[in-house]
Amino acid sequence: MSVYSFVTNWSFDAMLERVWAEIEDADAWPDWWKGVLNVELLKDGDADGIGSIRRTTWKSALPYELTFDSEVVRIEKHELIEVRAFGQLEGRGLWSFSTDNGRTDVRYDWTVVTNKGWMNLLAPIAKPIFRWNHDVIMRWGEQGMRKRLSS
Repeated sequence: MSVYSFVTNWSFDAMLERVWAEIEDADAWPDWWKGVLNVELLKDGDADGIGSIRRTTWKSALPYELTFDSEVVRIEKHELIEVRAFGQLEGRGLWSFSTDNGRTDVRYDWTVVTNKGWMNLLAPIAKPIFRWNHDVIMRWGEQGMRKRLSS
């Protein structure tokens, strides 16, 4: 298994509540985030969404798809959302939010290991390509969010 750690930063001229609502509503990601093919709710969480589990299928810039489950393990409203990933990827994702003068900054920390044999086999030479691919998908998310916020 290879460990991957990624940090993504987005910044929007939008109110925190609006940006938060779009990220929190993972079921709607396929509507605006290129690369998110499907989100399926597997288990409801509590009133805040903690404990909910979703299966998400991602289509990357490269010719493969990844499907994994994410369980919401922590929410601090308008500050952070933490998930535990398992399946074809295992690890942790943390969305962090901050705001200043109507501008909202979002940081996503994603630390995972791959469980696909071919990915682990190719990791010694393909790790930079996988990093590039992750960055492409996150750029798609940022672009989709910008369009979503402007409508």
